[in-house]
Amino acid sequence: MKIIHNKWIPFGRGMYAINLFGIIFTKQHLSRVDENHEYIHTLQQRELLFVFFYLLYVTEWIVRVIQTRSLIKGYLRISFEREAYENQRQLDYRETRKNFAWRKYL
Repeated sequence: MKIIHNKWIPFGRGMYAINLFGIIFTKQHLSRVDENHEYIHTLQQRELLFVFFYLLYVTEWIVRVIQTRSLIKGYLRISFEREAYENQRQLDYRETRKNFAWRKYL
C-alpha cells in the first residue's frame, strides 16, 4: 500500500484521506488505525477488481442517501465503510478477514 502526502487530494472539507486504486492520498499523517481502515478498502477494491468496487460504492451510496436523506448518514451506511469502521482498530484484521466480508454489512 502506497501513501502519498499532499495538499490537494482529497478535495472535500473534513476529508483527510482517500484510497484510489490502492494508493492512499492524504493531507496529514495517518495513525495505524487510519492506515488499517484504508487497507481494508484496498482489500475490498482488489476483490472487486477495482472498477466494480467503485461502481458498487457509488450505487450503494446513492441508495443509502435516499434511504437516510443525509449525505453523511448515507456514507456511514455503505457496507464497505461499515466493515472498515467496525474493524479498523483490529490491527490484525488484514490477516483474519475473509474474502468479500463486506457483504455481511449490506
